Amino acid sequence: MSLQPITILFADIAGSTKLFEKLGDVGARSITSSVLGVLTEITKSHGGRVIKTIGDELMCTFPGPMAGLMAGIDMQRRVASDLVWQRDFLAVRIGLHHGEALLEEGDVYGDAVNTAARMTQMAKREQIVTTLTTVRGLTNSSIIRTRHLGDVRVAGKHNPVEIVDVIWQEDTSNVTMVARAIRLEDAPAGAKLSLRYRGQLIEISSLAPPFGLGRDPQSSLVIDNEWVSRNHATIEFRRGYFVLTDRSTNGTYVRLGDDDELRLHRDELQLRKSGKISLGQAVDKDPNDVVYFQCVG
Repeated sequence: MSLQPITILFADIAGSTKLFEKLGDVGARSITSSVLGVLTEITKSHGGRVIKTIGDELMCTFPGPMAGLMAGIDMQRRVASDLVWQRDFLAVRIGLHHGEALLEEGDVYGDAVNTAARMTQMAKREQIVTTLTTVRGLTNSSIIRTRHLGDVRVAGKHNPVEIVDVIWQEDTSNVTMVARAIRLEDAPAGAKLSLRYRGQLIEISSLAPPFGLGRDPQSSLVIDNEWVSRNHATIEFRRGYFVLTDRSTNGTYVRLGDDDELRLHRDELQLRKSGKISLGQAVDKDPNDVVYFQCVG
């Protein structure tokens, strides 16, 4: 076993949560499977290899960054051009990174995978986010247009990572420019999120790295229940808000103040004021398994 340079790409279907609510499991799964099938075909056409699908997300690898970037651009254009998928408000968000990774038994591990996954967390629907080092590594970078998005924290890295947005639209004259992400030094210093869970009190600052919740012993907050995924959800400060992102099998349930309960599945939500979070089951199912949150500043 040895590390080798490779490009890791994640493509995540955005809008699937509402589709499942609208069409039910069978109808929605049929549509999302067709999207994943097309993304798989595009991956192979650019010399890539599909590693696995995780719910509504595709993980694939490419020999180099140009192939990965061109595949990501083709994925966005293909999904955006399908009238049926657009009618159902489906889109993809893509993150990728080129770096060293360990290939073992058909899977890929290592720092490059973690960084690519972080890029996907940063991406919005119809967006491709990658690291500046990935773009700088291209031999012909002039054909790839990007916008600088600032710096982000990546778990396991001491220094912030510079990220860019890849412009994939063929005609950008009517495209709304994506607001530049808040730089670390511009983040409100007083902003923090307080979490309470089974007697624990945890405070997350605006400068903290992504905070993971799940069954994995390495999670920032370990919640060891059978209905909780190993890497169930993350909380991070992004563009002026603490954002909760669900990456689980069973979903994450959230109640903001006295509002009705929301179920997130492969989606994200801005946390406002105070409320409750429950991983994998409804908030009222078991009060002992509820995470209470409060935004300060």
